[in-house]
Amino acid sequence: MEHNYTESSIKSLDWKEHIRLRPGMYIGKLGDGSSDDDGIYVLVKEVIDNCIDEFAMGFGKQIDLSLTPDGTMSVRDYGRGVPLGKLMDCAAKINTGAKYDSEVFKKSVGLNGVGIKAVNALSKEFRIEAFRDGETRRIDFAKGDVVDEDKKAKKTTEDNGTSITFTPDVEMFRKFRFRERHLEKMLRYYCYLNPGLNIRFNGKRFRSKNGLCDLLEEVITEEVRYPIVHLSGHDIEIAFTHVEQTGEEYYSFANGQHTTQGGTHQAAFREAIAKTIREFYKKSFEAVDIRNGIVAAISIKIEEPVFESQTKTKLGSLNMSPEGATVRNFVLGFIKEKLDNYLHKHPEVSEPLLARIQQAEHERKELKGIKKIARERAKKAKIHNRKLRDCRSHLNTKDKQRFESTLFITEGDSASGSITKSRNVTTQAVFSLKGKPLNCFGLTKKVVYENEEFNLIQHALNIEDDLENLRYNKIVIATDADVDGMHIRLLLITFFLQFFPELIREQHLYILQTPLFRVRNKKDTRYCYTELERQEAISSLGAKAEITRFKGLGEISPDEFKYFIGDEIRLDPVMIKTKSSIKEMLKFYMGKNTPDRQEFIIENLRVEQDVADEEKDEEPNANVEPIQNEAEEKAIA
Repeated sequence: MEHNYTESSIKSLDWKEHIRLRPGMYIGKLGDGSSDDDGIYVLVKEVIDNCIDEFAMGFGKQIDLSLTPDGTMSVRDYGRGVPLGKLMDCAAKINTGAKYDSEVFKKSVGLNGVGIKAVNALSKEFRIEAFRDGETRRIDFAKGDVVDEDKKAKKTTEDNGTSITFTPDVEMFRKFRFRERHLEKMLRYYCYLNPGLNIRFNGKRFRSKNGLCDLLEEVITEEVRYPIVHLSGHDIEIAFTHVEQTGEEYYSFANGQHTTQGGTHQAAFREAIAKTIREFYKKSFEAVDIRNGIVAAISIKIEEPVFESQTKTKLGSLNMSPEGATVRNFVLGFIKEKLDNYLHKHPEVSEPLLARIQQAEHERKELKGIKKIARERAKKAKIHNRKLRDCRSHLNTKDKQRFESTLFITEGDSASGSITKSRNVTTQAVFSLKGKPLNCFGLTKKVVYENEEFNLIQHALNIEDDLENLRYNKIVIATDADVDGMHIRLLLITFFLQFFPELIREQHLYILQTPLFRVRNKKDTRYCYTELERQEAISSLGAKAEITRFKGLGEISPDEFKYFIGDEIRLDPVMIKTKSSIKEMLKFYMGKNTPDRQEFIIENLRVEQDVADEEKDEEPNANVEPIQNEAEEKAIA
């Protein structure tokens, strides 16, 4: 078939058309709001970043946010306010903004002039209003097009600042719903990075006095080995401690941006900690022993930051400024001086820190022999491993689709067969369990190497040492919606919580939702995930509609399954609640205290009809938390 390549083949898109056609270039994935990196939260962040830049320049210590049940977000700062004559340019002219002037915004986050333009283009309704020196001006948009505006400035008694109100477009963000827990986490982080900033959101106040130290006190759920070390200097702040759990956990920020994928500053921090501690104790400790169990946060501010994507999740800058020192040398120099001095002055930190490193060293040497055997076993299994049906794209490569890489962990051959036949072979891999995995609660990491299944999962994910080379962005537990399926789900979550909690903290672990019912007539077919959806489908398709109850994943044909793991996939992220002790939680739910669990379940049991009745009161885009059985939520959330 011939395709004519003529002048008419060349098309030019205006700014808003390009953003709507390629939203991933500007805000990453779209999503429905269930994950904290979904697009609707990026929209909020783009607006708040401008407010934070005003605060950083010394203007406006207060930011007010409000969210309505229909998903409309309003953000009001009290900075200088956008110059009234440039309101249209700032909201609807690409590559326009004050941050190109490095004298005004030397160390801001948004430097590309795209931010709120993307919010405007991807919103059903968007309003920008500026208040400046007793005057105000407003412009209303719909999907980037102007629908109403003040041609001239009006008088006002409002304080200086800028107000932006927007409603994400349901054409782009289908069935979206803001989760307040994700928004509140974002706002807390803004406050940790900007001590003295006040944020008000739907009646709640957020403020931090101790910066990154407050952040670690929030996220650490286990007993610390020594008081949090908190050091700050010009353009840098760090905080860290060690806990009993294995692994490394980092919260890194650049110019106020949460760099969830790390970058040059995080790499420099990891190197500097190991080097400084070796020199302080005058011992050649292995870096993996020094950092095992560390929970740390680092924040730096640099000029003209370079991020590896528009969503700014990984810092790529090599230098602190165009003519300044490298990020590596800057971080190394700061930590070498400040941390060495701190350890000399605080034996209550240096002594337990040494004990933690020696403990990690002892545990590593104990595992050395068995790890060698396990690696050889995994190497052989890799050649003939029928449990893993791999995909082509992986997170630890530079593949364009690496962030879509997903590993489904399934129970039994029938379920894995359906997923394997219907999956996207480029981005979706399948790992098949042979039965119920071991309850690893209370066991040491030795079990990961001794248990063939756990060892193969570990090697499939490539997380033996750390998450740096994690092969899949999403690990999805896909089990039947019955008692056995729930048990397998909890056993797998216990495994990850016990040995790889950073996988959960960095939101890589998910539960696959699969339909409980299929309701169809001769013209239409509906797949229902809840009793409420079933009732609505029957009401819509008629009482004579055929109803099928799916008892297991193996009953769903591959032709049907492709819809449930494709564009319409429903995933529930597994999250650790703030201040939840992993050790205590696992002890209660996975330990030997069966009578206590039984009593708790009886007291918190909710029947299906109760849940269905409450679901009826929810609006599709309401800013409410998803209803769950309280017992289940505490066990797996």
